[in-house]
Amino acid sequence: MKSNIKDDVCYAQPKNLEQRVFIANDFIKRYKYPVPFGVDDMNNAAEGAYSAWPERLYVIDADGHISYRGGMGPFNYDPKELRGWLAARYGEVKHDDAKHDDAKPADSKPGDAKPAEAMPKS
Repeated sequence: MKSNIKDDVCYAQPKNLEQRVFIANDFIKRYKYPVPFGVDDMNNAAEGAYSAWPERLYVIDADGHISYRGGMGPFNYDPKELRGWLAARYGEVKHDDAKHDDAKPADSKPGDAKPAEAMPKS
């Protein structure tokens, strides 16, 4: 894509987990991405376990269990449904005028992508 070339985010297909983690950490650093996430192993076990292709939304609880599984995209991909589900359980999110650059989870920091561990399906 032209935008990938313009933004200098073109990478060769990673051949090992170390290369995948490097690319993920580059993303975190470039975009100051504040949300922790895992990197799938080279066998794509998370992709297979969660059937997230082409797109799907999940909420994984603190114990590693699936507490929300959205529909498979593109036709059943519904971020508004997830927002409603989250609001029903945790309350509506009130957005203030703070910049997103300041938002950081308490237990993570940019540059901390790690290989994802297998998570049980529920």
